[in-house]
Amino acid sequence: MKICSHCRKEIGTDTIVVRKSICPKCSSDLHVCLNCRFYSESAHNKCAEPQAEFQRSRDRANFCDYFIFREAEAASSQDRADALKSLDDLFRK
Repeated sequence: MKICSHCRKEIGTDTIVVRKSICPKCSSDLHVCLNCRFYSESAHNKCAEPQAEFQRSRDRANFCDYFIFREAEAASSQDRADALKSLDDLFRK
């Protein structure tokens, strides 16, 4: 599933993202580094694709040819409950 990096709302899976695409919920740009599967805080230039050109703004539309929308899995309510229980157990000691 595709999720907007700005509003965290789901975008249709059949949505084709091009440079001028905007989120139907919050109207922010979708063809941005923060939505790309190659975006990585720990990588050089914050991009795991070594041939990609440097992008000054990570939250604005860009011309990167290597852009592939990041696919995120929806966390179920059971996953969330398990994670909260684990944290609670960790800090209860």
